[in-house]
Amino acid sequence: MLLTDNQTRERIRDLNDGFRKVLDPALGSVMLTAGVDALPRDMRAMAIQKVAAFDNFAAGNDPHGEHDFGSFDLAGDKFFWKIDYYDPTLESGSEDPTDPTKTTRVLTLMLAAEY
Repeated sequence: MLLTDNQTRERIRDLNDGFRKVLDPALGSVMLTAGVDALPRDMRAMAIQKVAAFDNFAAGNDPHGEHDFGSFDLAGDKFFWKIDYYDPTLESGSEDPTDPTKTTRVLTLMLAAEY
């Protein structure tokens, strides 16, 4: 079944939110940059919780309505997170991000200073 642009956007958004809110390894992978990984364990945990709870989506940070990017401040640092869509082998981009059987979601959490 072909999806309309709005249906595609909504399906991708639902899959992204479903993964981001629970960070279930069956739904995708989470990558931490070196700067985030070097933070104290409790800071890393708080940053990951902020990603899961993030709901500040607006036209400026979510122009395509896919809920695939966010930024937040924590303990004086600015963080970015981004979800990208890869094929199941992680060798190339997904041919269809609306299809979980053809897509591995990868959420990267970084310090803004690392961007």
